[in-house]
Amino acid sequence: MRNRSAGQAAHSTVRPNRETRRQVPMRTFLRTADGIPIDSVYDPGAVVYETSGPGPDARRSPSRELVFVVAHGFTGDVDRPHVRRVAGVLRGYGAVVTFSFRGHGRSGGRSTVGDKEVLDLAAAVEWARGLGHARVATVGFSMGGSVVLRHAALNPGTLDAVVSVSAPARWYYRGTAPMRRLHWLVTRPEGRLVGRYGLRTRIHHSDWDPVPLSPKEAVPGIAPVPLLIVHGDRDGYFPLDHPRMLAEAAGDHGELWVEPGMGHAEHAADDALLNRIGEWAAAKAG
Repeated sequence: MRNRSAGQAAHSTVRPNRETRRQVPMRTFLRTADGIPIDSVYDPGAVVYETSGPGPDARRSPSRELVFVVAHGFTGDVDRPHVRRVAGVLRGYGAVVTFSFRGHGRSGGRSTVGDKEVLDLAAAVEWARGLGHARVATVGFSMGGSVVLRHAALNPGTLDAVVSVSAPARWYYRGTAPMRRLHWLVTRPEGRLVGRYGLRTRIHHSDWDPVPLSPKEAVPGIAPVPLLIVHGDRDGYFPLDHPRMLAEAAGDHGELWVEPGMGHAEHAADDALLNRIGEWAAAKAG
């Protein structure tokens, strides 16, 4: 499953009016570089502009506008309650773009479990930039956490901060029972049927060809963009050697938070943690 250049384009079916585009949420389908329609939602957030002074004539400062682009985990989608909760917290720190990866929810195509999903994220980031946001931070969970790392490495100069939560460091990990179940879901025909009809996730039947850059291999290419790696010490999918490998690969430009008592991904990220992530991104993306 070979990736094309992410810069080839994201095309939205909605072109908002310049005067009103930040006032109300919008929902549209973006088109990825390889032609997949991606269901996407834009929320202008609670804080949109900073001004240069008091009074009605104060100039708006688009250079201070931050947008979060949220990449959900495997079997999630833009309408899942945990994804909406993440967006609801982060909108206190900027605008938020959420979307469903290919093969998930109402998006087209089939999931490649982290490979071509970098094109989906690229489409969402390009849309966010096109809406006038000068600062973009990506926040990914689990599979989405691996995607934000690879996207940042493959698309230098497009981001201002990257946050990866509960991500693997290497591919094909089967060291925990949840990951063995996930591999059955992805690799077996009966597993893909369960994914399609039980989890609303359509999974591609082909193996990766070539195998994409691993998250650990991607991380050094993110510098000098600020990088935050977040992982729970009770993560049932990926033990702590995964975030530690990522942090070691990141070197001085990365920061590692090991969260006591936290499990895996969006479900386990409570509002307090999400607020801390929002504060970190708002500070680092400046």
